[in-house]
Amino acid sequence: MPVGPRQRVATVGVAAVATALGLAACSSSSSSSAATGTSSSATSSASSSTVSGTIKAAGSTFQTNFQQEAISAFKSVDPNITVDYDPVGSGTGRADLYANTVLFAGSDSPVPAKEASKVPAGKTILYFPVQIGPIAMAYNLPGVTGLKLDATVLAGIFQGTIKTWDDPAIKALNPGMSLPSTTITLAVRSDSSGTTANFSQYLVDAAPSAWKLGTSSTITWPSTARAGDGGSAVAQIVKSTTGAIGYVDFSTATAAGLHAASVENSAGDFVAPSSASATAAASQVTLKSDLTFSTADEPGATSYPITYQSWDLVYSVQPSATDVALLKAYLGYLLSSAGQALLTPLNLSPLPSSIDSAAVAQLSKITS
Repeated sequence: MPVGPRQRVATVGVAAVATALGLAACSSSSSSSAATGTSSSATSSASSSTVSGTIKAAGSTFQTNFQQEAISAFKSVDPNITVDYDPVGSGTGRADLYANTVLFAGSDSPVPAKEASKVPAGKTILYFPVQIGPIAMAYNLPGVTGLKLDATVLAGIFQGTIKTWDDPAIKALNPGMSLPSTTITLAVRSDSSGTTANFSQYLVDAAPSAWKLGTSSTITWPSTARAGDGGSAVAQIVKSTTGAIGYVDFSTATAAGLHAASVENSAGDFVAPSSASATAAASQVTLKSDLTFSTADEPGATSYPITYQSWDLVYSVQPSATDVALLKAYLGYLLSSAGQALLTPLNLSPLPSSIDSAAVAQLSKITS
Protein backbone atom coordinates (compact mmCIF):
# COMPACT_ATOMS: atom_id res chain seq x y z
CA MET A 1 0.00 0.00 0.00
CA PRO A 2 1.48 3.38 -0.88
CA VAL A 3 2.59 5.77 1.83
CA GLY A 4 3.77 8.75 -0.19
CA PRO A 5 1.82 11.38 -2.12
CA ARG A 6 1.02 10.93 -5.80
CA GLN A 7 1.96 7.25 -5.68
CA ARG A 8 -0.55 5.32 -7.74
CA VAL A 9 -2.37 2.22 -6.63
CA ALA A 10 -2.48 0.55 -10.01
CA THR A 11 -2.82 1.13 -13.70
CA VAL A 12 -4.42 -1.85 -15.36
CA GLY A 13 -7.17 -2.72 -17.75
CA VAL A 14 -10.58 -3.18 -16.18
CA ALA A 15 -13.90 -4.46 -17.37
CA ALA A 16 -16.29 -2.04 -18.92
CA VAL A 17 -19.46 -3.02 -17.17
CA ALA A 18 -21.55 -0.02 -18.16
CA THR A 19 -25.11 0.71 -17.27
CA ALA A 20 -28.19 0.12 -19.37
CA LEU A 21 -28.98 3.77 -19.06
CA GLY A 22 -27.80 4.85 -22.50
CA LEU A 23 -26.14 7.99 -23.70
CA ALA A 24 -29.11 9.71 -25.28
CA ALA A 25 -28.32 12.95 -23.51
CA CYS A 26 -24.85 13.10 -24.98
CA SER A 27 -24.30 15.46 -27.86
CA SER A 28 -20.62 14.71 -28.46
CA SER A 29 -19.61 13.30 -31.81
CA SER A 30 -17.26 10.80 -30.13
CA SER A 31 -18.14 7.28 -31.20
CA SER A 32 -18.41 4.95 -28.22
CA SER A 33 -21.12 2.83 -26.69
CA ALA A 34 -21.65 1.44 -23.22
CA ALA A 35 -22.68 -2.08 -22.40
CA THR A 36 -25.20 -2.93 -19.72
CA GLY A 37 -24.38 -2.45 -16.06
CA THR A 38 -25.55 -4.12 -12.87
CA SER A 39 -26.50 -3.22 -9.36
CA SER A 40 -25.69 -5.37 -6.35
CA SER A 41 -29.14 -6.90 -6.65
CA ALA A 42 -28.59 -7.85 -10.27
CA THR A 43 -26.27 -10.25 -11.99
CA SER A 44 -22.60 -10.08 -11.05
CA SER A 45 -21.25 -11.18 -14.41
CA ALA A 46 -19.04 -8.80 -16.33
CA SER A 47 -19.35 -8.17 -20.03
CA SER A 48 -16.96 -6.48 -22.37
CA SER A 49 -17.88 -3.19 -24.01
CA THR A 50 -16.83 -1.38 -27.14
CA VAL A 51 -15.63 1.73 -25.29
CA SER A 52 -11.93 2.16 -24.63
CA GLY A 53 -9.86 4.77 -22.86
CA THR A 54 -8.33 5.81 -19.55
CA ILE A 55 -10.05 6.81 -16.32
CA LYS A 56 -7.73 9.02 -14.30
CA ALA A 57 -8.79 9.29 -10.67
CA ALA A 58 -7.37 10.33 -7.31
CA GLY A 59 -8.34 10.77 -3.70
CA SER A 60 -9.31 8.79 -0.61
CA THR A 61 -6.71 6.45 0.86
CA PHE A 62 -9.64 4.67 2.51
CA GLN A 63 -10.56 3.43 -0.97
CA THR A 64 -7.06 2.15 -1.71
CA ASN A 65 -7.66 -1.53 -0.94
CA PHE A 66 -11.04 -1.59 -2.70
CA GLN A 67 -9.71 0.16 -5.79
CA GLN A 68 -6.75 -2.22 -5.92
CA GLU A 69 -9.00 -5.26 -5.77
CA ALA A 70 -11.58 -3.88 -8.19
CA ILE A 71 -8.97 -2.97 -10.79
CA SER A 72 -7.15 -6.28 -10.39
CA ALA A 73 -10.37 -8.32 -10.60
CA PHE A 74 -11.18 -6.86 -13.99
CA LYS A 75 -7.82 -6.48 -15.70
CA SER A 76 -8.25 -9.77 -17.56
CA VAL A 77 -11.90 -9.18 -18.54
CA ASP A 78 -11.57 -6.07 -20.70
CA PRO A 79 -8.17 -4.56 -21.40
CA ASN A 80 -9.74 -1.67 -23.32
CA ILE A 81 -10.32 0.49 -20.24
CA THR A 82 -7.46 1.61 -18.04
CA VAL A 83 -8.05 2.86 -14.50
CA ASP A 84 -5.36 4.96 -12.82
CA TYR A 85 -6.28 5.64 -9.18
CA ASP A 86 -3.90 7.79 -7.13
CA PRO A 87 -4.49 7.50 -3.33
CA VAL A 88 -3.45 11.00 -2.32
CA GLY A 89 -6.13 11.70 0.27
CA SER A 90 -9.66 13.05 -0.06
CA GLY A 91 -8.68 16.72 -0.03
CA THR A 92 -6.12 16.41 -2.79
CA GLY A 93 -8.47 14.23 -4.81
CA ARG A 94 -11.16 16.90 -4.66
CA ALA A 95 -8.61 19.55 -5.64
CA ASP A 96 -7.71 17.45 -8.67
CA LEU A 97 -11.39 17.24 -9.62
CA TYR A 98 -11.79 21.02 -9.33
CA ALA A 99 -8.75 21.39 -11.59
CA ASN A 100 -10.26 18.97 -14.14
CA THR A 101 -7.22 16.69 -14.02
CA VAL A 102 -9.23 13.58 -13.01
CA LEU A 103 -12.53 12.04 -14.09
CA PHE A 104 -13.49 11.18 -10.54
CA ALA A 105 -12.28 11.95 -7.02
CA GLY A 106 -12.51 9.53 -4.11
CA SER A 107 -13.66 11.42 -1.03
CA ASP A 108 -14.71 10.29 2.44
CA SER A 109 -16.73 13.45 3.00
CA PRO A 110 -18.90 15.74 0.88
CA VAL A 111 -17.37 18.93 -0.50
CA PRO A 112 -16.80 21.18 2.56
CA ALA A 113 -18.49 24.59 2.55
CA LYS A 114 -15.10 26.29 2.46
CA GLU A 115 -14.34 24.52 -0.84
CA ALA A 116 -17.66 25.22 -2.56
CA SER A 117 -16.23 28.20 -4.45
CA LYS A 118 -13.56 25.95 -5.96
CA VAL A 119 -16.09 23.93 -7.93
CA PRO A 120 -15.96 25.34 -11.49
CA ALA A 121 -18.88 27.58 -12.42
CA GLY A 122 -21.76 25.66 -13.95
CA LYS A 123 -20.51 22.28 -12.69
CA THR A 124 -22.65 19.98 -10.58
CA ILE A 125 -21.03 17.21 -8.54
CA LEU A 126 -22.70 13.81 -8.26
CA TYR A 127 -21.91 11.66 -5.21
CA PHE A 128 -21.62 7.92 -5.78
CA PRO A 129 -21.21 6.03 -2.49
CA VAL A 130 -19.01 2.98 -3.00
CA GLN A 131 -18.00 1.60 0.41
CA ILE A 132 -18.53 1.62 4.17
CA GLY A 133 -15.97 0.82 6.84
CA PRO A 134 -14.89 1.35 10.43
CA ILE A 135 -12.22 3.78 11.60
CA ALA A 136 -10.10 1.73 13.98
CA MET A 137 -8.56 3.11 17.14
CA ALA A 138 -5.34 1.22 16.46
CA TYR A 139 -2.89 0.98 19.36
CA ASN A 140 0.48 -0.49 20.27
CA LEU A 141 0.61 -1.72 23.86
CA PRO A 142 2.52 -5.00 24.14
CA GLY A 143 0.58 -7.47 26.25
CA VAL A 144 -2.62 -5.43 26.19
CA THR A 145 -5.59 -6.75 24.23
CA GLY A 146 -9.28 -6.05 24.51
CA LEU A 147 -8.84 -2.35 25.26
CA LYS A 148 -12.07 -0.37 25.70
CA LEU A 149 -12.45 3.34 25.01
CA ASP A 150 -15.31 5.82 24.80
CA ALA A 151 -15.81 9.16 23.08
CA THR A 152 -14.93 11.28 26.13
CA VAL A 153 -11.68 9.41 26.73
CA LEU A 154 -10.80 9.54 23.03
CA ALA A 155 -11.38 13.30 23.09
CA GLY A 156 -8.96 13.61 26.00
CA ILE A 157 -6.37 11.40 24.35
CA PHE A 158 -6.41 13.19 21.01
CA GLN A 159 -6.42 16.65 22.62
CA GLY A 160 -3.41 15.68 24.71
CA THR A 161 -5.09 16.06 28.10
CA ILE A 162 -4.90 12.31 28.77
CA LYS A 163 -1.17 11.69 28.50
CA THR A 164 -0.42 8.18 29.80
CA TRP A 165 -2.03 4.79 29.37
CA ASP A 166 -2.59 4.33 33.11
CA ASP A 167 -4.69 7.50 33.31
CA PRO A 168 -7.65 6.96 35.70
CA ALA A 169 -10.16 7.66 32.91
CA ILE A 170 -8.76 4.80 30.80
CA LYS A 171 -8.47 2.48 33.82
CA ALA A 172 -12.12 3.12 34.72
CA LEU A 173 -13.19 1.71 31.35
CA ASN A 174 -10.87 -1.30 31.70
CA PRO A 175 -11.18 -2.60 35.29
CA GLY A 176 -8.73 -5.34 36.15
CA MET A 177 -6.55 -4.63 33.12
CA SER A 178 -2.87 -3.99 33.73
CA LEU A 179 -2.20 -0.73 31.91
CA PRO A 180 1.36 0.62 31.66
CA SER A 181 2.47 4.12 32.59
CA THR A 182 3.74 4.52 29.02
CA THR A 183 3.32 7.96 27.48
CA ILE A 184 0.63 8.08 24.81
CA THR A 185 1.94 8.96 21.34
CA LEU A 186 -0.67 10.26 18.91
CA ALA A 187 -0.48 9.08 15.29
CA VAL A 188 -2.48 11.43 13.05
CA ARG A 189 -2.85 12.43 9.41
CA SER A 190 -0.72 15.26 8.00
CA ASP A 191 -2.66 15.51 4.72
CA SER A 192 -6.19 16.73 4.07
CA SER A 193 -8.10 13.61 4.98
CA GLY A 194 -11.67 12.38 4.97
CA THR A 195 -10.68 9.99 7.76
CA THR A 196 -9.73 12.99 9.87
CA ALA A 197 -12.99 14.74 8.98
CA ASN A 198 -15.10 11.73 9.92
CA PHE A 199 -13.20 10.91 13.12
CA SER A 200 -13.37 14.50 14.33
CA GLN A 201 -17.08 14.70 13.40
CA TYR A 202 -17.69 11.60 15.53
CA LEU A 203 -16.05 13.35 18.49
CA VAL A 204 -18.15 16.47 17.89
CA ASP A 205 -21.31 14.35 17.87
CA ALA A 206 -20.48 11.86 20.63
CA ALA A 207 -18.47 14.05 23.05
CA PRO A 208 -19.64 17.62 22.38
CA SER A 209 -18.72 18.97 25.81
CA ALA A 210 -15.30 17.31 25.88
CA TRP A 211 -14.01 17.77 22.33
CA LYS A 212 -12.59 21.23 21.68
CA LEU A 213 -10.75 20.88 18.33
CA GLY A 214 -13.77 20.93 16.02
CA THR A 215 -14.12 18.96 12.82
CA SER A 216 -12.31 19.38 9.51
CA SER A 217 -10.23 17.43 7.03
CA THR A 218 -7.20 18.95 8.77
CA ILE A 219 -6.92 19.45 12.55
CA THR A 220 -4.35 21.33 14.61
CA TRP A 221 -3.26 18.42 16.80
CA PRO A 222 -1.12 18.65 19.96
CA SER A 223 2.49 19.48 19.11
CA THR A 224 3.67 16.08 20.37
CA ALA A 225 1.61 14.20 17.77
CA ARG A 226 3.40 12.32 15.00
CA ALA A 227 1.84 12.90 11.59
CA GLY A 228 1.83 10.67 8.53
CA ASP A 229 0.78 11.29 4.94
CA GLY A 230 -1.96 8.75 4.27
CA GLY A 231 -3.53 5.97 6.30
CA SER A 232 -0.69 3.53 5.69
CA ALA A 233 1.78 6.00 7.16
CA VAL A 234 -0.36 6.42 10.29
CA ALA A 235 -0.55 2.64 10.67
CA GLN A 236 3.23 2.41 10.36
CA ILE A 237 3.72 5.03 13.08
CA VAL A 238 1.50 3.02 15.42
CA LYS A 239 3.21 -0.25 14.55
CA SER A 240 6.71 1.11 15.16
CA THR A 241 5.97 3.12 18.33
CA THR A 242 5.21 1.54 21.69
CA GLY A 243 2.44 3.52 23.36
CA ALA A 244 1.05 4.89 20.11
CA ILE A 245 -2.60 5.20 19.15
CA GLY A 246 -3.91 6.36 15.79
CA TYR A 247 -7.13 6.61 13.82
CA VAL A 248 -6.91 4.57 10.65
CA ASP A 249 -9.38 2.63 8.54
CA PHE A 250 -9.83 -0.89 9.87
CA SER A 251 -8.81 -2.52 6.61
CA THR A 252 -5.39 -0.85 6.78
CA ALA A 253 -5.04 -1.49 10.51
CA THR A 254 -5.79 -5.18 10.02
CA ALA A 255 -3.35 -5.47 7.12
CA ALA A 256 -0.68 -3.95 9.38
CA GLY A 257 -1.42 -6.46 12.17
CA LEU A 258 -2.52 -3.81 14.67
CA HIS A 259 -4.80 -4.19 17.67
CA ALA A 260 -7.95 -2.08 17.64
CA ALA A 261 -9.93 -0.93 20.67
CA SER A 262 -13.61 -1.58 21.22
CA VAL A 263 -15.51 1.70 21.41
CA GLU A 264 -18.67 2.44 23.37
CA ASN A 265 -21.61 3.19 21.09
CA SER A 266 -24.72 5.28 21.68
CA ALA A 267 -26.50 2.25 23.14
CA GLY A 268 -23.81 1.93 25.82
CA ASP A 269 -22.27 -1.21 24.34
CA PHE A 270 -18.56 -1.62 23.59
CA VAL A 271 -18.23 -2.82 20.00
CA ALA A 272 -15.12 -3.80 18.08
CA PRO A 273 -14.57 -2.58 14.50
CA SER A 274 -15.56 -5.16 11.88
CA SER A 275 -17.34 -5.45 8.59
CA ALA A 276 -20.46 -6.64 10.41
CA SER A 277 -20.50 -3.84 12.99
CA ALA A 278 -20.00 -1.24 10.25
CA THR A 279 -22.87 -2.78 8.28
CA ALA A 280 -25.04 -2.54 11.39
CA ALA A 281 -24.27 1.18 11.63
CA ALA A 282 -24.84 1.75 7.91
CA SER A 283 -28.26 0.12 8.09
CA GLN A 284 -29.42 2.97 10.34
CA VAL A 285 -28.45 5.93 8.13
CA THR A 286 -30.74 8.53 6.62
CA LEU A 287 -29.95 9.02 2.94
CA LYS A 288 -30.14 12.58 1.59
CA SER A 289 -31.37 13.35 -1.93
CA ASP A 290 -27.79 13.88 -3.19
CA LEU A 291 -26.80 10.45 -1.76
CA THR A 292 -24.73 11.91 1.06
CA PHE A 293 -25.13 10.51 4.58
CA SER A 294 -23.19 9.87 7.76
CA THR A 295 -22.64 6.55 9.50
CA ALA A 296 -20.98 8.01 12.62
CA ASP A 297 -22.47 7.23 16.06
CA GLU A 298 -25.55 5.54 14.62
CA PRO A 299 -27.96 3.77 17.00
CA GLY A 300 -28.11 0.03 17.54
CA ALA A 301 -26.55 -2.31 20.07
CA THR A 302 -24.24 -3.90 17.47
CA SER A 303 -23.30 -0.68 15.62
CA TYR A 304 -19.65 0.34 15.69
CA PRO A 305 -19.78 4.09 16.40
CA ILE A 306 -16.80 5.34 14.36
CA THR A 307 -17.99 4.09 10.99
CA TYR A 308 -17.58 6.13 7.84
CA GLN A 309 -18.28 6.05 4.14
CA SER A 310 -16.63 7.01 0.90
CA TRP A 311 -17.91 8.41 -2.38
CA ASP A 312 -16.60 8.75 -5.91
CA LEU A 313 -17.32 12.31 -7.02
CA VAL A 314 -17.94 13.10 -10.69
CA TYR A 315 -19.29 16.04 -12.65
CA SER A 316 -22.77 15.45 -14.01
CA VAL A 317 -21.78 16.80 -17.44
CA GLN A 318 -18.68 15.30 -19.04
CA PRO A 319 -16.63 16.61 -22.00
CA SER A 320 -17.46 13.67 -24.26
CA ALA A 321 -19.63 10.62 -24.72
CA THR A 322 -16.52 8.49 -24.28
CA ASP A 323 -15.92 9.90 -20.79
CA VAL A 324 -19.56 9.24 -19.94
CA ALA A 325 -19.26 5.64 -21.07
CA LEU A 326 -16.01 5.12 -19.19
CA LEU A 327 -17.44 6.46 -15.93
CA LYS A 328 -20.68 4.51 -16.23
CA ALA A 329 -18.69 1.37 -16.95
CA TYR A 330 -16.35 1.53 -13.97
CA LEU A 331 -18.73 3.04 -11.42
CA GLY A 332 -21.34 0.54 -12.55
CA TYR A 333 -18.91 -2.24 -11.73
CA LEU A 334 -18.03 -0.84 -8.30
CA LEU A 335 -21.75 -0.79 -7.48
CA SER A 336 -22.45 -4.24 -8.94
CA SER A 337 -22.74 -7.40 -6.87
CA ALA A 338 -19.30 -8.45 -8.10
CA GLY A 339 -17.73 -5.16 -7.06
CA GLN A 340 -19.45 -4.94 -3.69
CA ALA A 341 -18.54 -8.56 -2.92
CA LEU A 342 -14.88 -7.53 -2.85
CA LEU A 343 -15.38 -5.40 0.28
CA THR A 344 -16.06 -7.87 3.10
CA PRO A 345 -12.82 -9.87 2.64
CA LEU A 346 -10.99 -6.54 2.96
CA ASN A 347 -12.61 -5.87 6.36
CA LEU A 348 -14.80 -3.26 4.69
CA SER A 349 -18.58 -3.27 4.26
CA PRO A 350 -20.81 -3.25 1.18
CA LEU A 351 -23.47 -0.60 0.79
CA PRO A 352 -26.97 -1.28 2.14
CA SER A 353 -29.14 -2.30 -0.80
CA SER A 354 -31.26 0.85 -0.61
CA ILE A 355 -28.18 3.08 -0.96
CA ASP A 356 -26.64 0.89 -3.67
CA SER A 357 -29.85 0.94 -5.73
CA ALA A 358 -30.07 4.74 -5.46
CA ALA A 359 -26.46 5.06 -6.62
CA VAL A 360 -27.04 2.76 -9.60
CA ALA A 361 -30.10 4.79 -10.61
CA GLN A 362 -28.06 7.98 -10.41
CA LEU A 363 -25.68 6.78 -13.12
CA SER A 364 -28.22 8.04 -15.65
CA LYS A 365 -27.43 11.60 -14.52
CA ILE A 366 -23.92 11.43 -16.01
CA THR A 367 -24.24 13.00 -19.45
CA SER A 368 -22.19 14.90 -21.99
